[in-house]
Amino acid sequence: MAKDQKVRILLGTRKGAFIATSDRRRRTWKISAPALESNDVYHVAADPRHPGHLYAAANNEFWGPMVQQSSDWGKTWRETATPLTPVSKDRPHGDGPVPAGPIIHLWHFEPGPSEQPGRLYLGADPHLLFRSDNLGESWEPVEGINQHPNRKDWQPGNGGACLHTVVLDPRDARRIYVGMSSVGTFRSEDGGRSWTPTNKNVECPFLPEESRFPETGQCVHKVAIDAANPDTFYRQDHGGIYVSHDRMNSWTRIGKELGDDFGFGVASPPARPGIAYFVRLDGFRVTNGHFQVQEWNDKTRRWKLLLKATAFPGRFTVLREAVATDALDPPGIYVGTTTGQVFVSPDAGKSWQVLPFVFPAIRSVSVAGPAAQ
Repeated sequence: MAKDQKVRILLGTRKGAFIATSDRRRRTWKISAPALESNDVYHVAADPRHPGHLYAAANNEFWGPMVQQSSDWGKTWRETATPLTPVSKDRPHGDGPVPAGPIIHLWHFEPGPSEQPGRLYLGADPHLLFRSDNLGESWEPVEGINQHPNRKDWQPGNGGACLHTVVLDPRDARRIYVGMSSVGTFRSEDGGRSWTPTNKNVECPFLPEESRFPETGQCVHKVAIDAANPDTFYRQDHGGIYVSHDRMNSWTRIGKELGDDFGFGVASPPARPGIAYFVRLDGFRVTNGHFQVQEWNDKTRRWKLLLKATAFPGRFTVLREAVATDALDPPGIYVGTTTGQVFVSPDAGKSWQVLPFVFPAIRSVSVAGPAAQ
């Protein structure tokens, strides 16, 4: 039986989840009916270990956060276990423990490594990480980060106290990275038991000049790993665009020449080592008069603008989970906006189209599809 060769764009929106499907050419797309329509879906993720299996972080105004799962590429969904509110070890009032705070929103799913087929990670607000070993049927808190000694000093970003990024080292399942607003990035070398801040040289422009490079307090927006070199990471911060070549031990700012290098999303294609894609926004959190994607080449240390200013005029906002690439060569680039457009390039930025459908405001874009041949 031939392997599934379809490419699927998985969209989380303010009014449900959608899937756009194409073949390897990625020229024409079929849009699914909406699913989970009553929910604000922050993230939809595919599990490459279990083809057809999807996870959705569904947040409902009345019923609260819910974990939704599908095993048939989104045709049907079922609610599974949602993590319980963790309990703080601090006891500032009386003798008993106090809640660390209710789970406000679910943010990000990350499937575990192939050697742990049931492992799944889930990031949530306020600054919480959970782990499942049965594909989300039950959850346990990752106490090393949830009860971190410096937690009392952590503050939310404008989008909340979200743990929005989970990255696994493909060489070592014990090495895990997380990103939190407005705290920064952390790394664990022991499967989540202990965590080290990894924000050296990342500026906090909103702090006094003498305090702009603290150990934590950076408002990281998103981080992507270089699939060919897992020691290299690309980072979009409130305070600029950065790259690390030493497992996040230190960072170098690379975005200054773009002018205002503020933005939310970043993605790095598996088939193109040393390449990362960013969408720069101006001070009003929109693109500067037209849609644009910035390509960073880490080998040449140069930027390339992928679209002409006349291609897609307008002022678009792109959120932290809304930039993605596929695993094909040339890689596809996918960008969703808060005004409902999905921009697609099937050839690493040489040509672009807009899907012929206006979605509800897009929170996340992820891609499921075949690898390069």
